[in-house]
Amino acid sequence: MQQVKSEAFYAGARAIDPRQLPVPIRAPRRKLAHAVGRAWVLHRVGMVRTAGLLALLAIGAGLWQAREPIGAASTGLLELAQGQFASAGFAIGAISITGQALTREQDIFDALGVEPHTSTVGFDVEAARQRIAELPSVQSVSVRKGLPGDIVVTITEKLPVARWRVDGVTFVVDAQGEQIGEDGGAYAELPLVVGDGAADDALVMIRALEQYPALAKGLVALSRIADRRWDMIYDTGLRVQLPELGVAQALRKLDMYQSEYQLLDRDVTVIDLRVESLVAVRPAVPEPEEIKTDDD
Repeated sequence: MQQVKSEAFYAGARAIDPRQLPVPIRAPRRKLAHAVGRAWVLHRVGMVRTAGLLALLAIGAGLWQAREPIGAASTGLLELAQGQFASAGFAIGAISITGQALTREQDIFDALGVEPHTSTVGFDVEAARQRIAELPSVQSVSVRKGLPGDIVVTITEKLPVARWRVDGVTFVVDAQGEQIGEDGGAYAELPLVVGDGAADDALVMIRALEQYPALAKGLVALSRIADRRWDMIYDTGLRVQLPELGVAQALRKLDMYQSEYQLLDRDVTVIDLRVESLVAVRPAVPEPEEIKTDDD
């Protein structure tokens, strides 16, 4: 390309007013393209992040709107898969339960959650174990799958320490006083406590009585009075009233009186030990004899 000296260029130039130069007409679309291009060059990172955030918000809103249909579809697919596995020979064949005495088998079956279409492949062992562990009489439990399609449940139950009768129903309670089942007659050897609040303090009273075997002979129940103190009820109808405080001393005194005077075997209906300094008794009222007449 041939270079032209500046003198030659200026030789043909003439002065004009810049306002007389033509102005190109730019289309709105082209203006918008230039604006977008300039914004992209200057703010590309921010625009990308904003677009990504808007996309995530749109996807989240769509999933929220479609949550019920998606849940129904998932449940249907799961049930279909369970049924297919069961039909293919993976159905649960038998359920073996051991260790239960207080726990009802029906409650265990319900907690297992086994349905006719449930397969061993889809059976959640840990979820079933957690549900069974929440039953009130269960101390610990293991659930495992056996072969070919069995479920084996092994239960360790809480130790019952007393029977608690309230509102005409007798429950079996553990050391914490929690109800762990109803007494079906299999725990007649356990001490019986009656009254509101009796289960909470039963273990303390039972442990105290274990030190005095002579006092347990013929004892049929421990009655909680106003949730403050205990009465001991014997099979002869005798009632021993214990104090609110100083129960251990009262039992020691009663054991001494029984050893020396056989007080529990006497013809009395009440032995009152509520006052520390004395022992009060109420003799039994003799039945009136039939009055004989001369005509007899």
